[in-house]
Amino acid sequence: MSEFVITAPATPSVAVAGASARFPIRRVFCVGRNYAAHAREMGNDPAREPPFFFMKPADAIVDAVGVIPFPPATNDLHHEVEMVVALDGGGANVAPADALALVWGYGVGLDLTRRDLQAVAKEMSRPWDFAKGFDASAPCSALHPVSQVGHPGDARISLTVNGVVRQEGSLQEMIWPVADIISHISRFVTLAPGDLIYTGTPAGVGALQPGDRVHGAVEGVAEFDLEMGALQQPVDRQ
Repeated sequence: MSEFVITAPATPSVAVAGASARFPIRRVFCVGRNYAAHAREMGNDPAREPPFFFMKPADAIVDAVGVIPFPPATNDLHHEVEMVVALDGGGANVAPADALALVWGYGVGLDLTRRDLQAVAKEMSRPWDFAKGFDASAPCSALHPVSQVGHPGDARISLTVNGVVRQEGSLQEMIWPVADIISHISRFVTLAPGDLIYTGTPAGVGALQPGDRVHGAVEGVAEFDLEMGALQQPVDRQ
């Protein structure tokens, strides 16, 4: 058994519906602009663009319950509701026909985005890391195994803020379905058990404010309820 010079960090994990055991997280892949209407609202042409990906730290995943901390350093925090895929298998160059066999289960999560930081990064041709990969930037519902929910193909995905529908669509609207997403990622990196994939968001992304109550759902699969916390005050170091 290896020894470390500091205490080893805890393994990031997410809840499993109806179980005390949790799902350990290895990596978090996120698909950009995977719904045609969202791609258009962001000023892009979905008919001509192959899938692209970014990543979040594994410990950006938090359970989508209770109060989620409102991040610092932003005046434009956006919600993006997404179906989440959890893998218990892996491999490289996985064929689409074999990809769904790697899936352990599904959930629904939020890709929280500091849109103002992202806009600056895009303008300056810099990475998006601080716009996408901050603390608690990926709240996720409890995961449900495939044995319970199957492989959802046409379920409704939605997000409400303070009871008002902000985002709504169907998984059928995904430009790249789950099997294709898994296959495409595996061309670039070797997938492994514990990997999560956020599969993209439908149209209607918008700003969140401290105290907002947020409900997200993939019908027949998973849902969550959470509240955005208060603004964090800067630390006075004088």
